[in-house]
Amino acid sequence: MSTRILIVEDQFIEANNLRIILKKAGYFVCTIARSVSEALTIVEEEIPELVLLDIHLQGKLTGIDLAGTLSIKNIAFVFLSANSNRQILNAAKATKPYGFLVKPFREKDVLVMLDVAWYLHSQHQHTLPAAPPANPLPADALSSIIGTGKAIKEVLENVKIVAASAISVLLLGESGTGKELIAQCIHRISVRKAKPFVVVNCAALPANLIESELFGHEKGSFTGATEKRSGKFEQGNGGTVFLDEIGELPLDLQVKLLRVLQEQEVEPIGGKKIKIDVRIIAATNRNLEEEMAAGRFRIDLYYRLNIFPIQLPPLRNRKEDIAALAHFFLKKYCLIEGKDISEIADNILQAMLNYSWPGNIRQLENLMARSVLLTSGQIITSLQLPAQVKESSAVSSGKLKTLEENERGHILAALEECNWKIHGTGGAAELLELNASTLVSRIKKLGIEKKITVKN
Repeated sequence: MSTRILIVEDQFIEANNLRIILKKAGYFVCTIARSVSEALTIVEEEIPELVLLDIHLQGKLTGIDLAGTLSIKNIAFVFLSANSNRQILNAAKATKPYGFLVKPFREKDVLVMLDVAWYLHSQHQHTLPAAPPANPLPADALSSIIGTGKAIKEVLENVKIVAASAISVLLLGESGTGKELIAQCIHRISVRKAKPFVVVNCAALPANLIESELFGHEKGSFTGATEKRSGKFEQGNGGTVFLDEIGELPLDLQVKLLRVLQEQEVEPIGGKKIKIDVRIIAATNRNLEEEMAAGRFRIDLYYRLNIFPIQLPPLRNRKEDIAALAHFFLKKYCLIEGKDISEIADNILQAMLNYSWPGNIRQLENLMARSVLLTSGQIITSLQLPAQVKESSAVSSGKLKTLEENERGHILAALEECNWKIHGTGGAAELLELNASTLVSRIKKLGIEKKITVKN
């Protein structure tokens, strides 16, 4: 391995640790730079192929300033600083780095990030064709993903790339876009496919039981612990643990999850530490960068999870796949209900294309299930699209609303639309395409209360 790497870091200890890790792995390490001016000189003289770049450096110029030059010169780079300041983070992301590494550096994380960064850079330059997995995929490996549009194809390419690795994956996207299905695909084509795939909905777990559910407990460790119980991570040993709604995990448990990622060990309540081997795939529909800036999500955990993010597109951006998805669900529910419905009328398909699908694929599936039940002939000729919740204005009296204010307004609008019914058919949970327990959790967290008005 002869890839030339430049370290731009003004702290000697961190820079030296990186140098040792890289040289041990066989990389050629250029002269270490502590400022932008030093880095520019080394770039011209030693011609690095990839740069590990801190944001805060000696002098007035920052790593973000240097990143612009590296982009022009077509040199790949990864940021070393994990800064939670929103403006700095946004400025860093705008330079399109191939990743972020959080301090202190772990050898495994550094080497995996370099492999991912170099592969993505090579793909970006069109110098490396899409690499097939070491073992060819079965023909039906990704058959559960319906669609041929550009957006979903990009997602599947990322799935193929990351499946062969053991690194953490962060799935981002709105509710109902299929994050759990993508997580299943990653597991199914990985070397862990014969081992457990454990799903944990962080938002649905009761606050007083979530630690026990995740990490397990010993008999007698607390009132009601009448027997020993293995946690989700222990249950998933050797396989994959999918953490859905990771943004809802309490801060104190985020620390314990970080330990799972760093040390691959768990500590059951009242018990001793246990070594485990699990791959973590996390998912969220929340903006973790906003949560991090607000102090509700740990910065170190964010960067441990965000090694390989995959953004899932909303259904409104997959117009070319709506018909295929609708027919897939039509066949599925015809089989379940024992009905013979072969077509969807053209005007109904057009109505689907014109709809914004706030609940995404999950909403489409629910709608097709309902339509199959209500259709007596062989063609679906009517469609009961729910009234679309009006978008809450992001600007009020000239002031930009926060993400939390917008979410609160959106949930309030849905509750009022459903006359404050949350559960069941016609409830706000169905309209928003959320699990009812998740919606209840968000209502409590946002302090939403029903206002009673008295009519004279």
